[in-house]
Amino acid sequence: MRRLGNLLLVLGIATAVIGSFAYLGLDLAGLFGADSLGQMGSYAARFFDPDFTASHLQATARGALETLAMSAVGTLLAAVLGLLLALPAAGRLGALAQAATRLLLNALRAIPELVWAVLMVLAAGLGPNAGTLALALHTAGVLGRLFAEALENTPPQPADAIRLQGGGAWAAFCYGTLPALWPQLLAYSLYRWENNIRMAAIMGFVGAGGLGQMLYVSLSLFQEAQAATVILAMLLLVLAVDAFSGWMRQRWVRN
Repeated sequence: MRRLGNLLLVLGIATAVIGSFAYLGLDLAGLFGADSLGQMGSYAARFFDPDFTASHLQATARGALETLAMSAVGTLLAAVLGLLLALPAAGRLGALAQAATRLLLNALRAIPELVWAVLMVLAAGLGPNAGTLALALHTAGVLGRLFAEALENTPPQPADAIRLQGGGAWAAFCYGTLPALWPQLLAYSLYRWENNIRMAAIMGFVGAGGLGQMLYVSLSLFQEAQAATVILAMLLLVLAVDAFSGWMRQRWVRN
């Protein structure tokens, strides 16, 4: 019976795959034909001659700085908002506040960054403001949930000792809970910054500014040389942020 069940499972998966190809109408023979491969090769070859003119490099550098600023400011706003929402989400302000805040955090992170970017473009107009707000809203939902779980797992004894000595709730949190919680908060925030720099690099496809918008314009105008330069800038920017974030975690979190 077990072999029969495994056989039926394999047959079901194979049927689903074949049915998907048939439903989508994919022409694999035409996709991998000689003409198609030749056209794809010639199109890809045009990306191997990047545009390194001074004017385009200056524009790319401005776009990279805009992307970096979007990711940094968006992550900073999300960390502050996430920490504020994590307190009630961890049950520090009662059961009703906990349920409402967890619902809000679920809603914030359930909507992808690109969807938030479209909404923010409609609300705030084209440009980096929309991208920054979109990153902040989605990341606040993610960090708020992570911060709340970290708060729930933090030992309560130091904060309780401060309260027994007459300290208030905020004093107990700042001096009893936050010092033990700080390394985790910083590690989570740096990790999300690494993710946000990648997302900020493609948010321009919906008009949110940065390198993504430059790439979208270049590809729309079939300017493969300019697009190749922007792609290289994206790669270098992501690698630099990853290296810097790793160094910060090594220096401030692990030590």
